[in-house]
Amino acid sequence: MTRYGPMFGPDITFLGVPPCTLSEPVTYVDADVVILGAPFDGGTSHRPGTRFGPSAIRQACYLPHDGSRPSLAFRVDALKDLRVYDAGDVEMFSGDIERSLSALEEAVHAVARAGAIPIVLGGDHSIALPDATGVARQHGLGRVSLVHFDAHADTGDIEFGSLHGHGQPMRRLIESGAVRGDRFLQIGLRGYWPGPETLSWMAEQRMRSYEMTEVVARGLDECLSEAFAIATDECEGVFLSVDVDVVDPGMAPGTGTPEPGGLTSRQLLDAVRRVCYELPVVGVDVVEVAPPYDHADITAYLGNRVVLEALSAIARRRRDAAGGPPWNPTQPLLDAR
Repeated sequence: MTRYGPMFGPDITFLGVPPCTLSEPVTYVDADVVILGAPFDGGTSHRPGTRFGPSAIRQACYLPHDGSRPSLAFRVDALKDLRVYDAGDVEMFSGDIERSLSALEEAVHAVARAGAIPIVLGGDHSIALPDATGVARQHGLGRVSLVHFDAHADTGDIEFGSLHGHGQPMRRLIESGAVRGDRFLQIGLRGYWPGPETLSWMAEQRMRSYEMTEVVARGLDECLSEAFAIATDECEGVFLSVDVDVVDPGMAPGTGTPEPGGLTSRQLLDAVRRVCYELPVVGVDVVEVAPPYDHADITAYLGNRVVLEALSAIARRRRDAAGGPPWNPTQPLLDAR
């Protein structure tokens, strides 16, 4: 069940795109993309507050909320070139995590079943389980790879007596068969968790995790290119999951479990751009934006731009597939060709 408009904030859509009603498929029958809010922080192990993330991401822009955002880099206006709708927020109650995650899975599956790409605004990272599962139910269990930007592996087993939480969704996805372990790519891991037992389990699943030391030593672009080759092997689609704590907390302070030493905001935006331009993305979530800790809306702005980069790259990928010269990132801004 969804409600039109955010549960925690003003009753607005993402940058002014048209609203739709999830229970009425006719309202989004022509959609390319449907945005969903998942205002849930019942899986948080440290600082709560991500339930306010969807509202903050929807609003975080200094430009008019007029349903238009021309990209200087891609020369597209994704909010116009794509048919983008906002279905509001899935009703999620932090006191009942299983019911809340189940409701989100059904909402995401409804969007995927309609032929649209769901973009889910979180919420803590526990929502990745229903998000990727809902997409995989449509495209085939084990046929959707997962590209995961995060400081943390999120492959814990039982935490605080529960199978569900924001440190466990990736293990649950692999155990359920929704996503193959050997088609699971993690980028930006660092810090002091998880421990050896969990790392051994990850190795057994043949997961590929790029810790920040490797990213720095080899370069982000080289790591991404290697990950992309794995992601597109025997999989029809890619789910992109972005935890904003992959970015150094100096550039993304508004998150529940900050870990120093991460990517820059520029690196994340470039990486998201590459993923959504070069790969057949069938679903996206952006999670762990926690406004209560966000100085000057820095992290909310980043979350908003992650969504816009994804949308713009998808729009340009479709334009190029329809004919014409492919996107050239070195083309001067004022070159009209």
